[in-house]
Amino acid sequence: MEDIYMKEALRLATISYKNGDIPVGCVIVKDKEIIGRGFNKKEFEKDASLHAEIVALRDAARAMGSYRLDMCDMYVTLEPCAMCAGAILNFRINKVYIGARNERFGCCGSKINLLDYNFNHTCQCVFGLMEKECSNLISDFFSDLRDKKNR
Repeated sequence: MEDIYMKEALRLATISYKNGDIPVGCVIVKDKEIIGRGFNKKEFEKDASLHAEIVALRDAARAMGSYRLDMCDMYVTLEPCAMCAGAILNFRINKVYIGARNERFGCCGSKINLLDYNFNHTCQCVFGLMEKECSNLISDFFSDLRDKKNR
């Protein structure tokens, strides 16, 4: 069942890719229904806060009429950064399913794990859901970017 949600996150990530943003997609799920969607819009909107996770969390909060998303899970193609991990805690997400690790900036276990600190909320992480597909999309994006610079 989780593959369905990660496939939607990957579909959203391809929109980022086409817009020239790092291809990250994210969905928020409650009771087996997607209630929030997001993809990276940093470059497109010229706003560093518009990561896929933030966009999806805001979308889900609007749908729920509350920022308290404690009965919701997140599916994201790339491990969240510090800003997004903080938002995940503040929105009180229950569990995060992560496709690809982010060894440089990942704050759910790769570099550090902010979600496991004893704040007002903790969040469980599951790594490796459709990892190959998520990793390949990121790799392809940066390969294309390098090719464009070398032309």
